[in-house]
Amino acid sequence: MGHALLLELPEEIYQPLVKTAQQSGDTPEQVATDWLVAMVRQSWQDPVDKFIGIFQSDISDWADQHDLYLGQNLLQEMQE
Repeated sequence: MGHALLLELPEEIYQPLVKTAQQSGDTPEQVATDWLVAMVRQSWQDPVDKFIGIFQSDISDWADQHDLYLGQNLLQEMQE
């Protein structure tokens, strides 16, 4: 069963959505739905989630901010 969702988008978001829809032959609604579904599925399938809670750490927000911390560490390693 699907659900209807009414969204009001700013012009700077809507126009690229329309352009992408025209290029793909889809409607803006279909493109927006596909993007939203992909983002929700990606957030459900975070590969780091399986490690949450198995390590001791003094960093209290690691579960929520792991992408930030991993990115900072990667950047630091690249600069060395």
